[in-house]
Amino acid sequence: MLKVHFENRFITISPEPDRLQKYGLFHKFYSTDELYRIISDFQSDPHVSSINIYGPDIKYIWKIFRIYFTEVEAAGGLVKHTSGRYLFIEKRGKLDLPKGHIEGNEQPEECALREVSEECGIVGHKIIKPLEPSYHTYTWQGISYLKKTSWFLMDYNGKMVTEPQIKEGITRVEWLLPKEISKIKSSAWLSLMDLINGSILNPHLPYSL
Repeated sequence: MLKVHFENRFITISPEPDRLQKYGLFHKFYSTDELYRIISDFQSDPHVSSINIYGPDIKYIWKIFRIYFTEVEAAGGLVKHTSGRYLFIEKRGKLDLPKGHIEGNEQPEECALREVSEECGIVGHKIIKPLEPSYHTYTWQGISYLKKTSWFLMDYNGKMVTEPQIKEGITRVEWLLPKEISKIKSSAWLSLMDLINGSILNPHLPYSL
């Protein structure tokens, strides 16, 4: 299953109707034009919280879905301190993880390490393993973008810096234990909670993109 976030709403793409979840609408894939109409209507109607688009050839649906958007790539890090605490930041009023756009010929791993340093002021962090990427959309100057963010679990044993990097737009830095993470649900993006659920709270469960 593929999942694309539209701020705190989302569209999933699956081979069969996903009856395990409560969706606002279900749509069977019939044609490219119909798919694009569904996406456009969803973008313009904030009252619909979620849509499940389904069809047997999920790879083809995903290919057509992506063509609707201008694609950009980013990378970020889920930083775990040796104390067992995880690093979170607040940006634009929402709790999030450090991330940013990939620059030039940068590899996702390089971008993720750089963004964590720039946004959180730490050095010496190392990548442990890649996590499942996330997808979300946004509109800028009339253009609809689809951003793929490559995520990496990182290890860090240095000082737990808590001073926000104001010049990076960071207003708060927190280091939370897994048992404390539930308190951020009301102030975090849905895409972040998906990542947390798949990587921290339920690391052995299959992750839904």
